Amino acid sequence: MNFKRNVLLVHRWTGVLMCVLMALWFASGMVMLFVGYPKLTPWERLGSLPALAQAGCCVSPERALAHSRAPGEIKGLVLTSVRNHPVYVVTEADGKPLVVDAVTGAAGPPVDAAAALAGARAFFPGAAARYAGQVIEDRWTHSRSLERHRPLHVVEMGDAAATRLYLSSSTGQVVLDAPRGQQLWNYVGAWLHWLYMFRNQPVDPVWSWTVIALSALGVVSSLTGVLNGIWRWRFAGSYKNGAKTPFREGVMRWHHLLGLVFGTILFAWILSGLMSMNPVGVFDAKGQRPDLAAFEGGQPGTTRLSIDAAQAVSLLKAQGFTASELEWRVLGGQPAILARDAGNHTRLVTAWENGFVVRARWTDAALLAAAQRLLPAPIVQQQVLDRYDTYYYKRALQSMYGADERRLPALRLVYGDGGATWVHLDPYTGAVASSLDRSQRTGRWLFNFLHSWDLPAMLDAGWLRDAVLILLGVGGLALCATATVLGARRLRSWWKAQRAAEAEAGAAAGMLRR
Repeated sequence: MNFKRNVLLVHRWTGVLMCVLMALWFASGMVMLFVGYPKLTPWERLGSLPALAQAGCCVSPERALAHSRAPGEIKGLVLTSVRNHPVYVVTEADGKPLVVDAVTGAAGPPVDAAAALAGARAFFPGAAARYAGQVIEDRWTHSRSLERHRPLHVVEMGDAAATRLYLSSSTGQVVLDAPRGQQLWNYVGAWLHWLYMFRNQPVDPVWSWTVIALSALGVVSSLTGVLNGIWRWRFAGSYKNGAKTPFREGVMRWHHLLGLVFGTILFAWILSGLMSMNPVGVFDAKGQRPDLAAFEGGQPGTTRLSIDAAQAVSLLKAQGFTASELEWRVLGGQPAILARDAGNHTRLVTAWENGFVVRARWTDAALLAAAQRLLPAPIVQQQVLDRYDTYYYKRALQSMYGADERRLPALRLVYGDGGATWVHLDPYTGAVASSLDRSQRTGRWLFNFLHSWDLPAMLDAGWLRDAVLILLGVGGLALCATATVLGARRLRSWWKAQRAAEAEAGAAAGMLRR
């Protein structure tokens, strides 16, 4: 009985502390089901770029690399367009981007306000643009992927959606778009849900531990609530009032009934929210991580095809592919050029006999040869995925994973290392699409599944899944709303008791003085 009494007291006071926040989490979660945090997807970015010219557009990659501090150690080499003008973007060994004019071979000038405005107008042709200054970081730009582009230029577009564009101060590229409607919904969606009002930088341990502590408190409150609800329900017989619940008063009665129906869902969602923060690195890979440098077997600064950019563009065009961007890559020591068009479709240019050929994808043999270098462990199983499954799947745009490239078919490899690592390879790009050891696969269930209901069959259900999630969300919100009313009553009673005790103590002190 003492144990049950203590569980009741823990639930009562943790509920008083957490009821409002948990109600806000339910409300904002339902918004996030339809409106995601601002992001720029690959197809949005590529869709704004002009096609690369077949001739006369570009100096050789060697001319671009001459501006690098260490050409042999660069991480990336891409031919793209900025302000509708072809440029090379060289990613240095430290991750910083370097822009080189692809026509003249000169280093790109600093990205000032005028350049940002021109870039914004190229992204939205015909729209007015107003320069709004620079930001290091604001409520829509917490992503770590933007680190190398800070500070960011902000341009307000005069389009129908009142879009705000963020442009890199390093390259001049548009890196994020945030229409006004999306911003407004996010105030009651992702920004509220993730408590971003307390976040000041992309890596913010104070914010992280604040969310972890509040989520843990919510887990305790919901779990003790489930236990209390079950203990007080008469499964056999009934109370004197003829009901299964002992509560006669309306709000308390509804809180008990709602808790029995939605309490487990509340607990699962709050627990999975806590797991999303990966507290104390519980879902970090425990063993050696895949060695991407060994997988590639070279860098584009030193291992490149002898074909120049214009020839590659012409070769692609002859195969009916209009390239908007070229990226020099290496896979297992084999150099290639990865081409993307305006819709983010891809082709590969590789060496073939005494010339070059356009391919749709890497061969399985080439992927497997490179994959042998990823981990110092044998590949014990391989599988070609021609449909999405539990660990390799694509999410809708509004999801935080909505911009991830998840092409089919994909190659799954299982390694015989201590963590039984699963690696998914994209044969169209030669990229490691995902890597999951045993602890990371556990995190997929405790966070992604419990929080998002993202099994392929559930995602395929479309509007039916949305309807069920909304129904459960409304139930959870109602449960938290009744808790808020009860919490307010409890605080009011506690406050009156405190005031009465103070008054009684004051009266007693006065009598003693007399």
